[in-house]
Amino acid sequence: MAETHNIPPITMTGADALAAHPYRYVVATLQPLYRWSGYLAGFCIASIFAVTMFQIVGRLVGYNPPGLTNYASYLMAATVFCGLAHTFDAGGHIRIELFLSMAGKGRYWIERIGFLACAVIVCWLVYFAWSMVSWSVTLGDISEGMDATPLWIPQMTMAMGMTLFAISVVDRTIRLFIFGEHGMTAAPDAL
Repeated sequence: MAETHNIPPITMTGADALAAHPYRYVVATLQPLYRWSGYLAGFCIASIFAVTMFQIVGRLVGYNPPGLTNYASYLMAATVFCGLAHTFDAGGHIRIELFLSMAGKGRYWIERIGFLACAVIVCWLVYFAWSMVSWSVTLGDISEGMDATPLWIPQMTMAMGMTLFAISVVDRTIRLFIFGEHGMTAAPDAL
């Protein structure tokens, strides 16, 4: 009688599993989206600089167009919200790595519960951000400054940035549940 060997199946985790899984196409599509959200945040920072310089030079020559301070504020909000997805994908958001390393075997559940809770909360925030845009359009809200900008315009940058952030959080949560790891490493300290 022939002897049978019980050979355990080869299971892949992490990058190897992602390379062989159909979800890699989703990841390949989302990576440039995250990168471009970072570029957009950088463009907003450069625009804040340009608006501020224009305002300084305008004051020197006696020309002070109304609303430039408001536009700098709108660009600051756009910078923050557009940069969320890129920063999260790059591992730049705060993660309590020391706490997770001390959790031992509990790390498995803490990470999964944490990512799932974060995904639910961020999706909830996205719903309310778009709801705020909708109400501003419906009510015809304009800014209180002299520029009288329709508020849905700066609010839309916030809603779009939150949507990209939600996509990145859900993406990493899916990776954690499918492949056993989220693929994020903490950004190195600057010091």
